Amino acid sequence: MKKIFNYWKLKPIFATILCIYNSIIILMANTVKINKGLDIKIDGKAAEKLSKVNPASVIEINPNHFHGIIPKMLVKGGETIQAGSPLFFNKNVEKMNFVSPVSGKVSEIVRGERRKVMSIVIDADAKIDYLKFEPAKSGEELKDLLLQSGLWTLIKQRPYDIIANPNHMPKAIFISCFDTAPLAPNYEFVMKDKMADFQAGIDALAKLTAGKIHLGLNSANSIFANVKGVETTIFTGPHPAGNVGVQINKVNPINKGETVWTIAPQDVVIVGRLITKGIVDMTRTVALTGPEVANPQYFETVGGNSIADIVKGNIKKVDYPLRYVSGNLLTGAKICEKGFLTPSAVQISVIDEGSQTHELFGWAMPRLNKFSMSNMFFTKLFPNRKFKYDARLLGGRRSIIMSNEYDKVFPMDIYPEHLIKAMLALNIDKMESLGVYEVAPEDFALCEFVDTSKLPLQAIVRKALDELRSEVE
Repeated sequence: MKKIFNYWKLKPIFATILCIYNSIIILMANTVKINKGLDIKIDGKAAEKLSKVNPASVIEINPNHFHGIIPKMLVKGGETIQAGSPLFFNKNVEKMNFVSPVSGKVSEIVRGERRKVMSIVIDADAKIDYLKFEPAKSGEELKDLLLQSGLWTLIKQRPYDIIANPNHMPKAIFISCFDTAPLAPNYEFVMKDKMADFQAGIDALAKLTAGKIHLGLNSANSIFANVKGVETTIFTGPHPAGNVGVQINKVNPINKGETVWTIAPQDVVIVGRLITKGIVDMTRTVALTGPEVANPQYFETVGGNSIADIVKGNIKKVDYPLRYVSGNLLTGAKICEKGFLTPSAVQISVIDEGSQTHELFGWAMPRLNKFSMSNMFFTKLFPNRKFKYDARLLGGRRSIIMSNEYDKVFPMDIYPEHLIKAMLALNIDKMESLGVYEVAPEDFALCEFVDTSKLPLQAIVRKALDELRSEVE
């Protein structure tokens, strides 16, 4: 009797242990460890300090930032507009509007050769006046609302890495809730006061697909772990663990004929604001980062805004040229000091241009202040050391070498060197068999960084995807 008593006394303990064990198994099942990749250590990460920057007196919207569209103008110079007013539409999908992030007056429409629209310049109001939109009830009404309000342009699709085709139903929607790019913003800080709008955006997106909405997290304790109506997966490891393409590849790979949509966390918030408030509020948080920034921090602004008010007083006083990048240093677009943010940018990076740097034996001299993926530099012994990078190419372009360099930093189940060669040859059958429908230019950014041949891999991928699309569709 005594033995039986002891057994029943220990039974709750056994049950607790079993429960913990099952929880660990479930957590491990939803965790993906990325082994291949590279974290680029750079000085100048943004401090968790947020400042608000009002829209500049002049805003510029560049249709070239929306890849794969043919713009057709809806406004003329001198017209008064509201935030959310359509500026142009996509000739291939006439319901797809592109709208103004601010209210004001269209001061100029800049055209290039053959009257191609290069930019729309807007004299912005000091206080934004928003255009009101009626709420949507069904999935089709929601799709029409997003197309009309210009927020459909926030949704991208794979294959081809373009704005999603509203006529195609995705098998899933993927959202990466963390970023591992150099000096990338911390979404735990950026999104901490926006989770209600984020949830509203998720609820809206769920009406657009019969599949699942996948969130990629970097921790079980993430603020995104409590979002409802989604499936979460934890990704650990170096960059590009935060790339949505890697997450798609590991969770639900894309086959020929399938479509997957992707959207950034802050863009989900913008969709949520449309649902809850009936307005197009393009306000987003942007991180000012880089080794040449005196006060790296966060700023609240709108896409298309001038960076002049953001960088003013926050850049170190130096006697050499600087490079300003709208985005991160691997995939961002080069802009000038008084340039304008690209529509989806969440980061501004500032580094030395490198044009006035002259070194003995150039890039080939082993040094203590240079980073290298190879074992050539002694700095390989200090993996956590941060470096002051500049914008030099550090080498000359040459023929592609099959050296397995790409494989070391490319975690997707794809042969990157073979795929690049097939893209250069525009061999469609080979590209399809090697997984071209899964990739986007950003997936090859690290390969471009470590490439000793100095090939413009992202440009190669972009051209190949465009050629493939024109041939297949």
